[in-house]
Amino acid sequence: MCGVKGLGVRGWLLLGLITVVVLAATGVWNPFPTMWDWVDRSEPISQPDVVWQQRVGGTPKSVTIAGDAVIVEQRTRVEARSLATGAQLWERKADWAAVAGGDRDPVVAVGKLLVKGYELLDPATGVVRRRDDQAVAVWTYRNLLLDARCAEATDCTLSAWEPRGTRPLWTAFLPGVHSGLLADNPELLGTRRLGAPRIDGGAAGPEDVPPLLGFPVDGRVHVVDTATGRVLQNVQPGREERLAVIGGRLLRITATSRDGSCYFSISGVDPATGREAWRRTGVNLRTADYAGCVQREDPQGARNVLLGVAPDGREAVLDGYDGRLLLVGADGEKLLAVDDRYALVRSADKRSILGRELSVDHTRWTRPAGGKSGAALTPYAAVIAEEKPSRLIAVDPRTGRELVVLRTSANALAVGPNGMIIGEGREIGYVRWGAAAAVPPPPDQGAVPGPNPDGTYQPPSDQGSCGPKKELC
Repeated sequence: MCGVKGLGVRGWLLLGLITVVVLAATGVWNPFPTMWDWVDRSEPISQPDVVWQQRVGGTPKSVTIAGDAVIVEQRTRVEARSLATGAQLWERKADWAAVAGGDRDPVVAVGKLLVKGYELLDPATGVVRRRDDQAVAVWTYRNLLLDARCAEATDCTLSAWEPRGTRPLWTAFLPGVHSGLLADNPELLGTRRLGAPRIDGGAAGPEDVPPLLGFPVDGRVHVVDTATGRVLQNVQPGREERLAVIGGRLLRITATSRDGSCYFSISGVDPATGREAWRRTGVNLRTADYAGCVQREDPQGARNVLLGVAPDGREAVLDGYDGRLLLVGADGEKLLAVDDRYALVRSADKRSILGRELSVDHTRWTRPAGGKSGAALTPYAAVIAEEKPSRLIAVDPRTGRELVVLRTSANALAVGPNGMIIGEGREIGYVRWGAAAAVPPPPDQGAVPGPNPDGTYQPPSDQGSCGPKKELC
């Protein structure tokens, strides 16, 4: 008894430490992980605080919400975390990763650079669902996965798969797919997205596969029907032309140098027949650098719409399917973001952002914003990044209703139906939309609502399968 009383402060501390170690070793109680989390906890990356905040293994290259998981691609590995808690679900070595599928059937394609093949993983468990050891390139979409394998440089096969399918839906022959091993989502001939500071270019996640894709091979363009795998066109661009496949059309964009200026003409061709469906002149799609009007860039836009500059200097949005002008801005207005349904526009006085609906060219909402604010559109929310004060704001793209307002210097990395992932350095966190209900994706993400070429209108109930102008069928 006297010995116990004479332990002193150091003795009691040592006895307590020994007791804790014994309890931890026997699995009765282990306080060390919690203590380390408390010591290692970083400052919150936003105000109000996020639902959860975690430090990942390395600076993310991309972050994607895949069902109930968050896929974090890093330089040499990929990891998955629970969307609900942020806890790590699995991790593995990989040089690249890309998500295919929608909210109910997502998969993660992973592979190594300069090595053929890829694996498809379950986002929640990391279990391999399908393995391929020959593919040199993979393209991931919300409703389809494409891969290409080449017996020789000029002998390649393109295959289409359902995201969780085990047999290809179709295969097509292509005389090459560029050269070398291309990993995930090599560039095709389509549109260039508008960028925004502090909003990741892939925040919207995978999109639905377009009805047609344009594969550049040895200076020619091979147009592939993604429903059947048929190669509809094999086209050599003219000397002053640039080709792009947008909105179910093959666009032939001509830039001619004359009188010290560039003169532009756009022709929309039906690839199935080779006939011209529409033509428009005088709209600059920003494909040329004015050094002899050489076109080195794809046109700006998103999915089935194009951005251009009218002869009077006003910015405009065109429908790639029929060439209609869907929106013509006022003098001094600047387009910040666009998709098939809406456009976000900075006002001429640089004091506000306007939300406009393309089908009616109508301003849906207006909110104050600084002259350096950036914006992006996703299927679930419009995201606005502001400076001084530094904030991220998510709103309903149709009504402008605020979903969340964060005072933060972090970036918007991924947007889902119920919230978004933000990040700064190695820290990422999940922000859930406010008390309001989540914004559901539109029934049709494939085309701008509008009349058919014959003047009729496709009922909304059919838009999910074929699109309002039947371009997906």
